[in-house]
Amino acid sequence: MSLTKFLGSKATRSLTVVSVLSEAKRAMDRGNRTRALLLAGVAVVAWKWAIIGLLAQGVVKVLRGGGRPTPAGS
Repeated sequence: MSLTKFLGSKATRSLTVVSVLSEAKRAMDRGNRTRALLLAGVAVVAWKWAIIGLLAQGVVKVLRGGGRPTPAGS
């Protein structure tokens, strides 16, 4: 199975949309309405293009400071 076929599957798109919507809910719960609205918009677009949802989640993770874990003892 090719990567484009995998990313275009209904299961992958559904999972991506649910995941982006959960990030939007987390942002709303934390009081960040702008980020929540942007993520809700991304969720709509992610149904057609799953890669956009995956990229948005990566950006949110970096913005939240969850980039790379630091090694223990550093």
